[in-house]
Amino acid sequence: MKTSSVAHAVPSSRLSRLVRMGSLASGIAGNMFAEGVRQLAHGRRPSLDELLLTPANARRVADQLAQLRGAAMKVGQLLSMDAGELLPPELSEILSRLRADARPMPMSQLVSVLESNWGKDWDQQFQRFSFTPLAAASIGQVHAAQTRDGRQLAIKVQYPGVRESISSDVDNVATLLRISGLLPGNVDLSSLFAEAKRQLHDEADYLKESTHLAHYRELLADDAKFCLPEVHAGLTTGNILAMSFVEGVPVESLSTAPQSERDRLLGVLFGLLFREIFEFRRVQTDPNFANYRYNPGTGQLVLLDFGATRIYQPELLEAYRRLLTGGMSGDRSVVNAAAGEIGYFQANIQDHHRQRVLDIFALACEPLRHHGPYDFGRSDLALRMHNAGMQLARDKDFWHTPPVDALFLHRKIGGLYLLAAKLRACVDIRALFLPYAAST
Repeated sequence: MKTSSVAHAVPSSRLSRLVRMGSLASGIAGNMFAEGVRQLAHGRRPSLDELLLTPANARRVADQLAQLRGAAMKVGQLLSMDAGELLPPELSEILSRLRADARPMPMSQLVSVLESNWGKDWDQQFQRFSFTPLAAASIGQVHAAQTRDGRQLAIKVQYPGVRESISSDVDNVATLLRISGLLPGNVDLSSLFAEAKRQLHDEADYLKESTHLAHYRELLADDAKFCLPEVHAGLTTGNILAMSFVEGVPVESLSTAPQSERDRLLGVLFGLLFREIFEFRRVQTDPNFANYRYNPGTGQLVLLDFGATRIYQPELLEAYRRLLTGGMSGDRSVVNAAAGEIGYFQANIQDHHRQRVLDIFALACEPLRHHGPYDFGRSDLALRMHNAGMQLARDKDFWHTPPVDALFLHRKIGGLYLLAAKLRACVDIRALFLPYAAST
């Protein structure tokens, strides 16, 4: 994830973060008043929605979430990834910036975190420590360093106050989005907000992330297609994750690579996804492109950031196996039964709503039904799925939040679809899935 060129101190106390929220609410109110005066001056009687859903208000929300970082920024990211079809386009578009941009903390705040975790003489352990971050994200930033014995490290440092403010931040953001009108009143996202808290607590525990990373290194130890950093246990704490530095370029930079290499790499990633689901039963669910890098010298894919790793129950994954198998064969009855088992349908769902959900599943499984490499670059699949989701989301009689585990799995699959489209890759998804298909 790239960094902004300007450092901003992260509000670390609950009071300072609450003051930011109050400032944001008053700013929105001021924008509403100004917009109302402007429209009245032009002879129009504005509606409340028109006053609330302005680009200025959406921009203010996105900018404040970016400065708060932590849970506040993560809620914005989750909403833009998982509920984009339900949000006003003004908010959805600007919140999407939070997936690709973050602002580093100033050096004084960084040093304070390092001292509290490693002691006052922390710098004696290094030949070199770069205070300019390589990357910044929602809950931490990454620095390059070299130990006294010459090991090159990547050091992920958590923003101060993130862990302590998770629950209050999520509640404050949820309330703010409701009262500001930027979140539709008919949409119940309580389960998503509850999951944001749970996931943030997991992601803010760098010891837990180091365990996930070590586990993936074991699972992929014999697979030369991948390279994963190694945890430096002696420097890792709950707030700092120290890893070996792994060379690589952004995966998006492969847009000019030969077609065969782009196809191979996306095939590797989709193959890994099916292994995660059906063999590992754990999935790194964050689809951010920054979590993948490419080593041109070895041709390996570098896998980073395992904070969003989720462990799935076998029963849920078996239902997904049947759903994908039914989607591959075009058997709607199988897809219907599996989707119901996963939790996509309320008991009183109307049949026309059920059929529209099944239509979306049919679209999502289009690459599975295709014999041979599916050309993501020439396909408008993402647009068709977006339009179908928008149409269903506008139906106020339908909305039902699927299980959160399912949302995060779809988030990962959708992220790979987007990456495949961005790199114009052709991948034989059917062939990759066939070894895992349910027997019929």
